[in-house]
Amino acid sequence: MSETSNRKLEHIKICLEKKVESNYTGFEDVELIHHALPELDFEKIDLEVEFLGNKLSAPFLIASMTGGHREVTEINKNLAIAVEELGLGMGVGSQRAAIECPEKDIIESFIIVRDYAPNAFIYANIGIAQITKDIEIAEKAVEMIDANALAVHLNFLQEAIQPEGDKNAEGCLNALEELCSTLKVPVIVKETGAGISKKVAQLVKDAGVSAIDVGGKGGTSWSGVEVYRAEGVWKEIGRDFWNWGIPTAFCIVDCRDILPTIATGGIRNGIDVAKALALGAKLASSALPFLKPATISAEKVIEKLEYFILGLKVAMFLTSSKTVEDLKGKIFITGRLREWISSNGGNSDAFSAH
Repeated sequence: MSETSNRKLEHIKICLEKKVESNYTGFEDVELIHHALPELDFEKIDLEVEFLGNKLSAPFLIASMTGGHREVTEINKNLAIAVEELGLGMGVGSQRAAIECPEKDIIESFIIVRDYAPNAFIYANIGIAQITKDIEIAEKAVEMIDANALAVHLNFLQEAIQPEGDKNAEGCLNALEELCSTLKVPVIVKETGAGISKKVAQLVKDAGVSAIDVGGKGGTSWSGVEVYRAEGVWKEIGRDFWNWGIPTAFCIVDCRDILPTIATGGIRNGIDVAKALALGAKLASSALPFLKPATISAEKVIEKLEYFILGLKVAMFLTSSKTVEDLKGKIFITGRLREWISSNGGNSDAFSAH
């Protein structure tokens, strides 16, 4: 096994066993407006959405999580079975390990996803640092799992606090523009816990990107994860940057009018999903809540997905939202999120339609 492959397994074990989440998503400052007379039949609420030309039964994905080591193959299998059964979608973890070290067991940890989810929306995943060095790696990642889209992940916070991290960010935009002009599937730019601002959203849109996964602060902190691996001064730096980044809700309001936006980062129930959609996200996604269930069985993953989806449906019912689109604006914004919108020249009242 390569160093990258072993590191992937180490990350999974840390996420299963340790506290790894950061503080404050921004959803704490979002209130959904209760409608005491919803005038809806709960059973007629429509959760279906279309994303990048693919239909989903609900506006929710299992976010990129794992792959790249034989011991996580079963996890990806269980995730795939679940999204296939429920008509949802998922991303795989970074495929760097399988491309660097194309051993059968490592590749199998990724291709098993398409084997067990032949009809689901599946996105491939590779880091911007790898794309910048070798753009052909993207096509290999897509072909490996017959992906519907490619997520190019931005993880410079994690790289910056790793002693062995890749800290050269020169040439990323040029590589991204070249990739978008040549790849046969849509490109999603995905942050991994530190968030995407309006400025960055505009930059990647200009490069040809099709969607943004904001990957905001409030969920898994990869600086926090690295604290458990680091020693000496690097461990202290990791602690210092544990809560670094732009909260997820802030990212949604920044990116929603620029590109179709996936809200990831601290989404922990259906109410969080509803708040994200009401702010303007196209979809929501989450990873950490599905990790432990996926180590047990596909049925446990399905149970957790149904928890998120039912919670969303109840929130839609109680806000008189027959469709996902109807949720938009049915919120009141307070606190730091309101200040963020104002500091960017916006008006928080424009996000409310009550």
